[in-house]
Amino acid sequence: MHERWDPTGPDVVYAGDNLPILRSLPGSAFAVVYLDPPFNTGRSRQAERVRGVRAAGGRLGFRGQGYEVTRERTLAYDDRFSDYWDFLEPRLEEAWRVLSPDGLLYLHLDYREVHYAKVLLDAMFGPECFINEIIWAYDYGARTKRRWPAKHDNILVYAKLPDFYYFDAAAVDREPYMAPGLVTPEQAERGKLPTDTWWHTIVSPTGQERTGYPTQKPVGILRRIVQASSRPGDWVLDAFAGSGTTGAAAAELGRRFVLIDDNPEAIDVMRTRFEKQQVAFA
Repeated sequence: MHERWDPTGPDVVYAGDNLPILRSLPGSAFAVVYLDPPFNTGRSRQAERVRGVRAAGGRLGFRGQGYEVTRERTLAYDDRFSDYWDFLEPRLEEAWRVLSPDGLLYLHLDYREVHYAKVLLDAMFGPECFINEIIWAYDYGARTKRRWPAKHDNILVYAKLPDFYYFDAAAVDREPYMAPGLVTPEQAERGKLPTDTWWHTIVSPTGQERTGYPTQKPVGILRRIVQASSRPGDWVLDAFAGSGTTGAAAAELGRRFVLIDDNPEAIDVMRTRFEKQQVAFA
């Protein structure tokens, strides 16, 4: 059993099964609980890192220099569960228990499971606790020609107490108007508040933000969640932390964080990501 979390101590990354760790945390402690569980795609997932290497006789690149594209396998995880909801339901119950009375739970899924999750959460916590379904839309990756290509994720938002939750829309980074000519120049310069549909690119395979961890989420998505749903100094929890993006966003915004993951490769990625911060690894 992991040592009990100390809210007066440093930010923490726990290595291990998140269910017993969640059960060891005190109730009503976290302003934001973000869950990004495996999507139950029925297959093993593996990331690739793409690199350009100088080579004579390769493609012509910058300043006429030759290069070749190489691909190397990086981090993998298993996204196959025979009893997906038997796995997820007790973790949702614990996430709800540790959520503060004015807190918000964000459950990040895709089209395969989100409809079942909505029914389950309504039954577990009450339909009156449902606040939003956020659509995160992006435009990257392979495209099928047999149906409309799926290019979005779903994030369900639930309040522990529907008349008491904290939400500060003014704290969120604004975004450009899609039709700036329809608003005043002052409004166009200030930008608009986001709606429940978020257009945001995925993490570029060659970008500086990239850690090499599969399904890494952009800091911009987690920054928006943390900005709107917590105050400086509040604690944020991510029980499927992966590459640690929730912790990176929380630290950037002056929030505290607890991250959990049972994948040793994820823990290694987070050790590197937080090596310049005072983070305890347990």
